[in-house]
Amino acid sequence: MRPDVGIWQPQPPSGDVGGVALITATPVESLVQMELPLRLYTVEVRETGTLRLVTAIEVLSPVNKRSSHEAYHDYLRKRRQLLHSEAHLIEIDLLRSGERPPLAGPVPSAPYYVTLSRVHRRPVVEVWPIQLWEKLPVLPVPLLDPDPDVPLDLGTVVATVYERGAYARLIDYRLPPPPPALPEAEAAWLDKYLRAQQAR
Repeated sequence: MRPDVGIWQPQPPSGDVGGVALITATPVESLVQMELPLRLYTVEVRETGTLRLVTAIEVLSPVNKRSSHEAYHDYLRKRRQLLHSEAHLIEIDLLRSGERPPLAGPVPSAPYYVTLSRVHRRPVVEVWPIQLWEKLPVLPVPLLDPDPDVPLDLGTVVATVYERGAYARLIDYRLPPPPPALPEAEAAWLDKYLRAQQAR
């Protein structure tokens, strides 16, 4: 048998008087990194009956664009698999910060992008660079031949999410926008737009 706990008490040097130890160090406070449950969703269009994946619609989240996060590398792997599959891929990136999914050719600079990769046109992709002051586009969602594309009104989708999520109450528009800092022209446009909204 072995005891679960052992106590060892050294003999104090001669002349030393034993006493009770007191906590003297003053701590400071910090934070620990907490891993929160991560749920990422994909909108999938599948064929009735076979459940064959026809089109995947990916709405990028902040972790999809943070190269230090494992979700970033997971998404790149998933993206490669989709681009080598028989499914169409739509990527919706409405986040100014972070690292965008790579493209092999240059595109106009913009804060937001939508990319459509059609199976029969790869490696060519369609790209919608969206400026801050532009309305969000109505996108084509490709289906199987001979069915035509289905329109996806991205502006209506975002407006619905904004309303249902009560973001008008949650967001303080008096604060500067989150980083990265806006270019001068975009910052001037945003300031003018917000002033006009407040004047209503």
